[in-house]
Amino acid sequence: MERIASGKQSTFPCAACKILRRRCGEKCVLAPYFPPDNPHKFATAHRVFGASNIIKMLKDLPYDRRADAVSSMVYEAEARLRDPVYGCAGTVCHLQHQISKLQTQLATAQAEILKLHLQQANLVSLVSRLYKSGEESEPFSSSESDPQDNDNDNSADHSNDLFSEDSDPMLLWEPLWP
Repeated sequence: MERIASGKQSTFPCAACKILRRRCGEKCVLAPYFPPDNPHKFATAHRVFGASNIIKMLKDLPYDRRADAVSSMVYEAEARLRDPVYGCAGTVCHLQHQISKLQTQLATAQAEILKLHLQQANLVSLVSRLYKSGEESEPFSSSESDPQDNDNDNSADHSNDLFSEDSDPMLLWEPLWP
């Protein structure tokens, strides 16, 4: 970066050169990736990898891949400082564990949905069969009943009654699974 002050051009050193206390030239490899306004970025990477190793890695890479390499080094360095033993691998392991738990929850929810769909289908089938069997039997008509039948109103035929004491309610339901 350049700043014009009182007619003279002066350059600010990049964060790397500022931390290393050296002169930052135009051909500084670190200047494009460690701007002077973000010294923490270089300090983190320098603490874990060292300045010479960062420079070596950047010189070995083509220009178009260097920015990604710097962001990866900074991320790995931050992870190493948070968790010195596992670093990024610990983060990856934690995220994989979360994915596994979420996949289990998803499978459970899908199984519950399937179970509810099967119950609904069974209920529709049961209601349909009951409706069809009700149409085939003789309809009840209170206006055309014989006067002799009025004596037996309390003991009416409960063969079509679903809730009679003689009927087994478990026979009405089909099992959801074999």
